[in-house]
Amino acid sequence: MNPLSGIRYAAQIAAAAESHGIDPRLLAAVAAQETGGPGSSSGANIVGDGGHGHGLFQIDDRYHAFAGTPQAMDPAQNANYAAGLLSGLISRYKGDVKAALSAYNSGSPAAAGTITTWGDGSRLGYADSVLRHEAMLEGGSGSLAAENPETVSGVNALSDYAAASGAAPAPALPGASSSAQAASTQASSACAAQAPAPQVPQWTAPQWQFLSFQSELQAGGGAMAARDDAAMASLVDPTSGDGSDRDG
Repeated sequence: MNPLSGIRYAAQIAAAAESHGIDPRLLAAVAAQETGGPGSSSGANIVGDGGHGHGLFQIDDRYHAFAGTPQAMDPAQNANYAAGLLSGLISRYKGDVKAALSAYNSGSPAAAGTITTWGDGSRLGYADSVLRHEAMLEGGSGSLAAENPETVSGVNALSDYAAASGAAPAPALPGASSSAQAASTQASSACAAQAPAPQVPQWTAPQWQFLSFQSELQAGGGAMAARDDAAMASLVDPTSGDGSDRDG
């Protein structure tokens, strides 16, 4: 039985998964997460994320040169590129699929990543949401995603957070994913939108004043300099022979 029966771009996804030695349902689940939606088993070949996410797996042109080529909109090559990234991450994290998925989305194996709200009210981090898509594929449930960018929010959570905070996007880790550093998905930027803007306290000028030795010498006929020299001399033990501090 074809494990991707009824899935859009099943042949391209299956070929890419086989080429890189990963489960085709896992790869299809990533596509459903990236360009499908909660309850969908298929992704769509679209440009999303404000024009930065390309193809079935939303390869981000801010982090991947491949995304700037025509091949990025070829479902077969897009799937092959994503499969290579995911396979490398699974190897890096010694078979820990959840860690690999988290890194694929956010660059960190421990991050929750982009939050997806499902129809039953569940709010799942990126890896858990992909695994739920995979479970749907194993059970044969789910529906096709419309081949329409309007059905996918295409929001990059990290970019939204960076825009809100004034920070620059983090550079992609070697081998990090299409959604590298926070995927463009149907999920929304809930985690980014909820991040409060940093509060910077207003700068207050210091109340002290620094004077050079020359300024002190000139002030009051040298009185200030003489006073400070006397204060310094009181800290040195003249009987020590080596000028050491009294408490040293």
